[in-house]
Amino acid sequence: MRQSTLGGAKRVVIKIGSSVLRDSSDFDRVTFASIVRGIAYLRAQGVECIVVCSGAVALGFPQLGLLDRPNRIERLQASAAVGQGRLIRFWTDELNHYELTAAQVLLTHDDMRDRRRFLAARHTLRALLELGAIPIINENDTVAIEEIKMGDNDLLSSQVVSLTGASALVILSDVDGFYVDTPGVSGIRVADYVPTITEELVAKARGSSTGLGSGGMRTKLEAVRQVSELGVVSIIARGKVPTILERIYAGDKLGTWFDGSGETRTPRKHWLAYAHRIEGKIVVDAGARAAIQAKGRSLLPIGVTDVEGEFDIGSAVDICGPDGVAFARGLVACTSQTLHEIKGQRSEEHSNRPTVEIVHRDDLALLSSIATDVD
Repeated sequence: MRQSTLGGAKRVVIKIGSSVLRDSSDFDRVTFASIVRGIAYLRAQGVECIVVCSGAVALGFPQLGLLDRPNRIERLQASAAVGQGRLIRFWTDELNHYELTAAQVLLTHDDMRDRRRFLAARHTLRALLELGAIPIINENDTVAIEEIKMGDNDLLSSQVVSLTGASALVILSDVDGFYVDTPGVSGIRVADYVPTITEELVAKARGSSTGLGSGGMRTKLEAVRQVSELGVVSIIARGKVPTILERIYAGDKLGTWFDGSGETRTPRKHWLAYAHRIEGKIVVDAGARAAIQAKGRSLLPIGVTDVEGEFDIGSAVDICGPDGVAFARGLVACTSQTLHEIKGQRSEEHSNRPTVEIVHRDDLALLSSIATDVD
């Protein structure tokens, strides 16, 4: 099943964690060369590769005389500025051995949230692939304060899958896959196949086993869950295993493979659900929740019972049921101040407004019942 799925992929996103490219002292050139050789192999098989590569901060802080990954934001940014130059140089030099071209692409979450910038990034990435280049994507950590604090290149990789229309996501990490048992115990097992991400699975998730990266298994599971809604398969595997990409492509039982055949959503709905900073919350009654969930209706003022936060037209908000749990996300058509004034009212009570929908159904996406806390 692995071979028929991953072996048939024509476009793959490969996410590489910071810990994969570091050894005890500096850059792990042996592992890096092995991964690049694997990418060249995939390209020779007709597979387009997009790389999401962490490591700028990890590569930068030793060059600045720092013994450990810094905690202060300005030092993280300084480390990223130094490390990103080293990172893209390594990629350029190593890919040149295979007559392949590296293309540096630095993104922030703002690039993902703005629809025009999102589409511009999509066009650029697809042009690079058409021209035979290998996009090397990283968050723009030098200026993106929140992204450094969140450390979610795993989640960025899920957006890159949506951006590029890839059919598989490979996450190379410092773990063998998703551990069925607690790491460190005798006889630990790694799950070979996970058909769907459940609450029990999320409860077993552990953080990163090193101090080099700032992500963890919970963010990886969230990234996997998000791409599964695009019908995309994922695999989490240890990046330091020799010829890891060739072996994954061949169908070897390495890492944990996650199915992508569950409930699917369109790329735009995926963008609505996952590419935004949430500016506020709208609490609705049971009737409005049922109309949105079961019937795909727009959110009207009459169903709104409470408003939290301050937001403008076009902001992303969570839509919560009477229990306060978010079940949908959307872009609002009015400000929070206006919504406070018209909440609970029928449409005819504010007929002078140009629109009666608070969130139009085209700008609304339902959320999965499984949500991981990745902050």
